[in-house]
Amino acid sequence: MSSSQSSHGRALLTRTAASLGFVRATSWTVLRDEKNFRYYFYGSVTSDFGTWLQNTAQVLLAYRLAHSVFAVGLVTVAQFSSPLVLGPWAGVMADRFGGRRALLGTQLLAAVVSVGLAVLDLSGRLTEGSLVAGAILSGLAFTFALPARNVTVQRLVRPDQTRPAYVMDAVSYNIGRAAGPLLTMAVGPTGNDFAWAFILNALSFVVFTMVLWWADQHGTEEPKVRSRVMAGFKIARTERRIMILLLMVAAVTIADDPILVLGPALAVRLHASAELAGWFIAALGAGSVLGSLRRASPQPRLRRAAAALALLALCMIVFVLAPSIEVSIIAAFGAGVSALIANSATRTLLSKAAGQQRVAAVMAVWAIAWAGSKPLASFADGWLGSRIGVVGTGLILASPALILIGVLIVMFVSQAFRLPQAQSAGTQPVPAEPSVEPKPVFSRA
Repeated sequence: MSSSQSSHGRALLTRTAASLGFVRATSWTVLRDEKNFRYYFYGSVTSDFGTWLQNTAQVLLAYRLAHSVFAVGLVTVAQFSSPLVLGPWAGVMADRFGGRRALLGTQLLAAVVSVGLAVLDLSGRLTEGSLVAGAILSGLAFTFALPARNVTVQRLVRPDQTRPAYVMDAVSYNIGRAAGPLLTMAVGPTGNDFAWAFILNALSFVVFTMVLWWADQHGTEEPKVRSRVMAGFKIARTERRIMILLLMVAAVTIADDPILVLGPALAVRLHASAELAGWFIAALGAGSVLGSLRRASPQPRLRRAAAALALLALCMIVFVLAPSIEVSIIAAFGAGVSALIANSATRTLLSKAAGQQRVAAVMAVWAIAWAGSKPLASFADGWLGSRIGVVGTGLILASPALILIGVLIVMFVSQAFRLPQAQSAGTQPVPAEPSVEPKPVFSRA
């Protein structure tokens, strides 16, 4: 028996045992079943860890230079403004040049930017303006990497492993978010502030590039698609399911943004050092990693994603109202768990609703909803935080998620009561026209 046949047999036995209840299957099993994705995951963990070293260093440096929440929000806005403006073109590039080439190029660009910031820090010329400029360039690389990353993940796994692969891709990001800030705080500023964080981030991008070069050569062939810039927006405008999912994605980003932007000010408000804000970021990432250990569902459900979004909003309310650092850390941890569940479910539902031929176009809009809403949220965090305080700002940014949950509840209730009313009147319900999207995408079970 060949090694590939043996691997396929072990994967089949694992899935069968899990369906019978003998094995508690989680998303982590995809690392064992899919060799190419396993190498991709190791490389992405390294890259994401370096990214969060730099992200945390940027936040602490911005707050130290300006002593202002608005300055922290400005740096975050600069980093995530590119997806809002260039997201559609990122999807087109992933289609026309291939996800592999696009992802390799963005990793090399990000490495160059990190080296530039390290050089400025080592020479003592790093300013708030330099941080903003570096954040903008890093954001450009991030923007064009997102759709390419989605396409690459799909190519490295079998169709039935798409959801756990997306979960683990999010776990990779959150492992970095959990561990990076802790290391940044542990080492702290050296003689040249945080130059070491920028250097390690550059090296992490190089490592990911090398791993990706090897792993992605063994993936399935990329489909030849020439999408248009506005294709994803047209799909979202005409298909209600996709639009609702995109709104949920944006609501998650808006709700958990205060942990990064308001963190230093909240720590000071609770009579602690601003540097302790790194614990909030780490707790958010650790919660996301824990969320990945829950039993993997064979088919994501909209109701589960909606429940996770509601829990996220409640955790963020507790985060800003907490009477102590410890309670805020626990709330951030809970926000991480719920954010991972909501994000992975909506991401998988979107990819299934789009189909293989439209996935890059739709996921480009996903990138705008997920990362493009970040600058708007961060600007609101910084501007409102400097005017009405941490508590009021946190409550305002949690409100879009709660409003969307209310809309979804009304939709579910109206659909639930429509059929019994028709039957009680003694009439037969009119059969619905077949949908072009796969039916399980919005299953209410």
